[in-house]
Amino acid sequence: MKMTKTYKFNHFKVLFITAMCLLGNSLNAQLVNIESKRMQSDSIRFALKSDLLFDYTDNNGDYLFQLGSNVTTQLKSKDLKKIFFFIGNYKLIRSNDKDFQNNWFFHLRYNQKLSSLFRIEAFIQNQNNTKLTIVSRNLVGAGIRLKLVSSELTRVYVGNAYMYEVEKLAESGVHFYNHRNSCYLSATHSFNKTSLLLTETIYFQPLYNDIGNHRILLQMKAELPLTEIISLSALYNFSYNSFPAVNDIDRSSNLSLGFTFTI
Repeated sequence: MKMTKTYKFNHFKVLFITAMCLLGNSLNAQLVNIESKRMQSDSIRFALKSDLLFDYTDNNGDYLFQLGSNVTTQLKSKDLKKIFFFIGNYKLIRSNDKDFQNNWFFHLRYNQKLSSLFRIEAFIQNQNNTKLTIVSRNLVGAGIRLKLVSSELTRVYVGNAYMYEVEKLAESGVHFYNHRNSCYLSATHSFNKTSLLLTETIYFQPLYNDIGNHRILLQMKAELPLTEIISLSALYNFSYNSFPAVNDIDRSSNLSLGFTFTI
């Protein structure tokens, strides 16, 4: 009977960890879609989205520990032309001193509106994930952002930026110092009757001296408000990361469902 209980717990633990890894996959990708995190609030100076998850289970000495936190906040100047934008998240899943997931991500961005069409941006980012080919990625960058379409229901943006990037390889610990370009196209559309909000974005980030070393991210996100604070959300990600220097490719695709809390 004891062996049966232990087997059932181990089987449940594997299924649970697999499910959590799939749900958290959008946070694990080395390329993170900043567009889906932006807060499209023209007249609101401060906005915050956050959640915290803690779970601990112990059955006959076999334990499963999970910790997850996310925060997104935006602050605008009085004239609404300058925006400070911060994203931070951390996720840990551990069982019997083995990490199934251990990653964090921090992104700080400054955006200044120069005209109805033209904006400039600067950003810094720190990213770590012990389970990927590139375990650490740090970058600083700056570029432009253009609003191509601006209507009551639809907005379309295109952007281009230069990034200086430092990456650390998992197995050897070798560091790569890269000059990378980042370009993207993003569209947001809301529906009057249902208040459904759709955001679609595609990123392409090649090295300047080697286009074969590149990252691609395609993302679609839907948010349906249930109350003024809570929204039902769905997120689809497809990412492709090519690393010719180590003859390796990271490819992932996932669909996530959940809730978004906004204040």
